[in-house]
Amino acid sequence: MSEAPKSLNFIEHIIEEDLNNGFSKDKLRFRFPPEPNGYLHIGHASSICLNFGLGLRYNAPVNLRFDDTNPVKEEQEFVDAIKRDVQWLGYHWDTERYASDYFQQLYDWAVLLIEKGKAYVDSQSSEEMAEQKGTPTEPGTPSPYRNRTVAVNMELFEAMKKGNFKEGTHVLRAKIDMASSNMLMRDPIMYRILHKAHHRTNTDWCIYPMYDWTHGESDYIEQVSHSLCTLEFLPHRELYDWFLDQVYDSDKVRPKQREFARRNLSHTVVSKRKLLKLVEENVVEGWDDPRMPTISGLRRRGYTPESIRNFADTIGIAKRENLIDVSLMEFHAREHLNKIAPRVMGVLDPIKVVITNYPEGGEEWLEAENNPEDENAGSRQVPFSREIYIEKNDFREEANRKFFRLKLGGEVRLKNAYIIKAESCTKDAEGNITEIQCTYDPKSKSGSGSEESLRKVKGTLHWVSIQHALKAEVRVYDRLFLDESPDTHKDKDFMEFVNPDSLNVITGYLEPSLKSAKVEDRVQFQRLGYFCVDKDSTPEKLVFNRTVGLRDTWAKLQQNN
Repeated sequence: MSEAPKSLNFIEHIIEEDLNNGFSKDKLRFRFPPEPNGYLHIGHASSICLNFGLGLRYNAPVNLRFDDTNPVKEEQEFVDAIKRDVQWLGYHWDTERYASDYFQQLYDWAVLLIEKGKAYVDSQSSEEMAEQKGTPTEPGTPSPYRNRTVAVNMELFEAMKKGNFKEGTHVLRAKIDMASSNMLMRDPIMYRILHKAHHRTNTDWCIYPMYDWTHGESDYIEQVSHSLCTLEFLPHRELYDWFLDQVYDSDKVRPKQREFARRNLSHTVVSKRKLLKLVEENVVEGWDDPRMPTISGLRRRGYTPESIRNFADTIGIAKRENLIDVSLMEFHAREHLNKIAPRVMGVLDPIKVVITNYPEGGEEWLEAENNPEDENAGSRQVPFSREIYIEKNDFREEANRKFFRLKLGGEVRLKNAYIIKAESCTKDAEGNITEIQCTYDPKSKSGSGSEESLRKVKGTLHWVSIQHALKAEVRVYDRLFLDESPDTHKDKDFMEFVNPDSLNVITGYLEPSLKSAKVEDRVQFQRLGYFCVDKDSTPEKLVFNRTVGLRDTWAKLQQNN
């Protein structure tokens, strides 16, 4: 039975309609246009998947274009991080472009607008301009400089370019309509003076183009066919088209801007400004902190590119904004990691078990399956000895019949090893259990085929041999914010909702096979969750980040509150 064809999203419907109306498929071109003023986050990942996904669907080129028009906030570090993130997600761009590549062409077109009487130099202060722009219900009033002659405007604009004026003394504005119902059409600023070095053009320019002027014209220069933006740019479309009208040649492809809804993720923020605040105020340790919703942070935490692409595919493209529960992203992480992550044993809250009838000083190496989901994953050897660690909450002195872990007088199977029985326990002066004494059945070895090995006991525990265990730092992460939508409260700052327990650093004890683990290696600590080797790891000290638990415990916690 053939698989049902996947339904098209509304962006694909637009493209299909254009193709049906005669647009040539070989002229399709898309672009992903980040501003290099911060690290990309999960919202950008959706946009990356959309644009590059369309490129793959239609066998069309996709440009990676950096809209680098603000030297105050942009840095080469961000350019490098963005390129890393796009490549890590598994996508390849056709050409690498920069808005700064077009500074001369944009300037020449601006001169053309001045000559046509469609742009002028305004010398008002920013406060005066804001006042004369009017309100959404009241028309604006013309600038007193709106009717400067072409000659005066040309002279001033040239002097601005040469760096003859201080910042804030002049701007170049498009001459459109001060009574437009769209505030963006009320003589928008095209250029401002900035005496700042640019990360690519250094101090070649003293004037920098505004985003609205740059964006559509860059699309046009690159012959982008479909320029896809988030919904906040819908009011900008009219201006996008007006600017294109001034330079468009009918022999060329005219870019079409269309908008899709931003997808917000619960229990975090995806505003670069707010993410920067978290970094600057040391709430997190950097842009790639594993609690951050940045692609770099998710990668460091242990997410796979496949899981993020699957998440983006699941939430799809829509025309209305909505809040996506982070548990859906975690679901996709679990689903993919379950297929690829080797199973290993680690104990994060240890209690000592002594197997009293096991030979003192004895050890043996037992075979353990690496991944039951992958028949090609093979197996490994894990050491077993008289003294082992198990998880503290896997033992109780007394428990009811529904407790299938270890209790006094009760039996459990040790994963890949033997059946043990708890005989007694030792306590300290405060009454805390410090050691459990057990006996084992030497004929019950897993996989041995003996009658005793086939005996059924209800509980199976993970463990590590104490004398072979690797000590490791384990970072257990939780939601960064306690509120599902921390930046939507009008009367409260989003920082008030930061989760003080979003990171818990503990010492874990791991099986020795992990000694050779490399940065970004992902594993499942059996019965505990999925973990990833952090970049802070050294050969002397392993550091693991918890990516996600084996099941969604957060939802249960919220139901109980």
